[in-house]
Amino acid sequence: MKIKCGFVAIIGKPNAGKSSLTNAIISEKVSIVSPKPQTTRNNILGIYNTNDCQIVFVDTPGLNQTHNGLDDYMQKSIKGAVTDVCAVILAVDITKGLTKQETDLIDRYNKSNVPVVVALTKIDLVDDKKVFETLAEFSPLMDKCEVVPLSSLKHKNVNTIVDVVKKFLPEVDESQRYFEEDMYTDKSLRFIVAEVIREKALFYLDKEIPHGIAVLVWSFEELDNIINIDADIVCDKDSHKAIILGKQGSMLKKIGHSARVSIQKIVQKKVNLNIFIKVKPNWKNNLEFLNSLGYNINEI
Repeated sequence: MKIKCGFVAIIGKPNAGKSSLTNAIISEKVSIVSPKPQTTRNNILGIYNTNDCQIVFVDTPGLNQTHNGLDDYMQKSIKGAVTDVCAVILAVDITKGLTKQETDLIDRYNKSNVPVVVALTKIDLVDDKKVFETLAEFSPLMDKCEVVPLSSLKHKNVNTIVDVVKKFLPEVDESQRYFEEDMYTDKSLRFIVAEVIREKALFYLDKEIPHGIAVLVWSFEELDNIINIDADIVCDKDSHKAIILGKQGSMLKKIGHSARVSIQKIVQKKVNLNIFIKVKPNWKNNLEFLNSLGYNINEI
């Protein structure tokens, strides 16, 4: 039996809705989601499986300038993600509009013969008039890309964008799937747990601490009826540690409780989660530590 099979990179500016789109397509929690930019730090694979196709979606960090070793790694990982893919999905936040950076990207991939599908995200936040006006902005580019207005939150047109990218995939024998049919991501459960903890920390800390935190899961024991997890939230400064801890430990307890509930939904088991706070100044420029977090700096 022949199936459609290939890799598709999802790129775009920070907070354009890339991770939300990945999760909506896969119908599983593949990438963490936060209203803060640069939430995604790694290239994360979301594997879409049906009887007639396997599409490996690569969720990438947001396009941004680099200021430290972590930023540099994230931007290099985007370039790696768009190498040898069958197509690129460019996420464009409809509430922000189309920018020169995005039109330049469309031109660049078009000249490289890489098909571009623009995901016009967050249409649930605007009225129909705004959607039509934004689509009109793409008129000069229609010979270089296809545009799909969608809402990941409402799951509107998510299946449509899958159908659009599917036509750019080669036909192969079913035996040539890259991953087993029951896999929905290439990331380990330990990695997903660390990302969930980081997601909850970003949510509850709001604007008090920018992206100066990381999460390291250093103990992961899976038993028949429970998973015991020990993790560190790593921050840059002692002042950040006090904020993460909160009054009488209230903030850390809130983060831990929310993370534990979410992790239990993913693993379908009881979870015993212990979270500690560690101060590691300038950790974003410490290549050895970044590698310990799973960023594989030396491979980029």
